Amino acid sequence: MFRQHCLNQNPKSSHALAAYSLLVFLLFSQSWPSIMADEKVSKPHTWQEAFQILGLSWNSDGTLKREIQIPMVDATPSVTDPKTPPVALSTDIQLSPKSKAYVRLYIPVNPPTDTKLPLIIYLHGGDFVLFSASTVIFHEFCNNIASQFPAVVVSVEYRLAPENRLPAAFDDALNAIFWVKNQASYSGGRDPWLDYADFSRVFLLGSSAGANIVYHTALRALDFDLRPIRIRGILLNQPFFGGVSRTPSELRLIEDPYVPLYMCDVLWILVLPSYANRDHEFCNPISGGSYLGRVPRLPRVFVKVDEGDPLVDRTTQLVQLLVGYGVPVVYQYNRGGFHGIELQNKTAAQSLYNDMKNFVYSTRVTDDEDSHASY
Repeated sequence: MFRQHCLNQNPKSSHALAAYSLLVFLLFSQSWPSIMADEKVSKPHTWQEAFQILGLSWNSDGTLKREIQIPMVDATPSVTDPKTPPVALSTDIQLSPKSKAYVRLYIPVNPPTDTKLPLIIYLHGGDFVLFSASTVIFHEFCNNIASQFPAVVVSVEYRLAPENRLPAAFDDALNAIFWVKNQASYSGGRDPWLDYADFSRVFLLGSSAGANIVYHTALRALDFDLRPIRIRGILLNQPFFGGVSRTPSELRLIEDPYVPLYMCDVLWILVLPSYANRDHEFCNPISGGSYLGRVPRLPRVFVKVDEGDPLVDRTTQLVQLLVGYGVPVVYQYNRGGFHGIELQNKTAAQSLYNDMKNFVYSTRVTDDEDSHASY
């Protein structure tokens, strides 16, 4: 049911800006085809429809009211009932007394004592505007990774747009990496659970918007000396990218029930800097910008896409860019599927866990590797 390719194996003002951006959008798009010229649209759409799908509405202060009620769950730091043990243990760690930033740390219920585990830094999905590290679907995702790989997992709570537009989420992810670096070097002490981690085998993993954050954070991290940690690879599951010109898969799946094109356009208005369009590098990584010169220095990359995801062509373009720069890529293309399938389909989820585990545990850790090995 899938193909796998291994390639190149060698403040308020911002709130007002968000509201203003959408006001401009409304004024210049009485119906959706006016901003989607030359595209075959089955029916006109408005940004109000997108807000309805996303469960969003404006508060009077220009912030968003988020109405989608997916439960959030507490961490599980211990086994309270041996008859029904948790899949993995978890605990929340505040990163700074001056902010609300925190990570949720996961370890297996019975971590091995004779070997260290890879450390996975995880960024959740949610279109940059929704959800949390404590949202149940992402909590269970990290539970399963910690248990099945096994691995130590650091799930990052990052700031949401439009209250905090990009690159705020990239900054939060990078700060989480710095926190791991400090833990590895005992700067200010170390959480005892991280004694199980192999800091020479660190991986960045993200799904959807989280994969976008991982990609840009990995590029930003190249500017810093992160020793003693070593980032060995990045994993991008159905990354959320866009662009001004439409791709064939976006047009083929323009009315997709999970990520319809008109909803994506509204999301990018909420997420990008107020001066930017969808060809800004935060949205369209192949459009140029300040990051392209860093791409050849990336470590090994795992990319997973599904044929039924409107964003599949965007990801394929990114894979072609990476390969063109000589970055080692493992490209997983699944027939059928849809965006976020692993959150609804247990078989697809298990397949993804298996493929990501194989990538993590097949990544070399010798000190004499080439420049793509780590940083």
